[in-house]
Amino acid sequence: MFRLNLFLLLLIVLCALAVVTSQHRGRKLFQALEAEQEKVRQLDVEYGQLQIEMSTWATHPRVEKIARERLRMVVPAPQAVVPVNLQEAR
Repeated sequence: MFRLNLFLLLLIVLCALAVVTSQHRGRKLFQALEAEQEKVRQLDVEYGQLQIEMSTWATHPRVEKIARERLRMVVPAPQAVVPVNLQEAR
């Protein structure tokens, strides 16, 4: 009887340690999950900011200004524009 009680006590202690260990591991994993979700939120904010910045850089007036200043492009005179008929080009 004493051996059975000792065995059961040892089994209970081992089960208790396993429960504590699994709870600790679960909490650590939950903390890691929360940290990764925070990173996702930060990356979403940064992505939104980059999209706004990209749309700002690609506005028509800005592209036209760069074409005139850096590339020295000018709008051709109406007489210099030659329309192309796509039906005849085939």
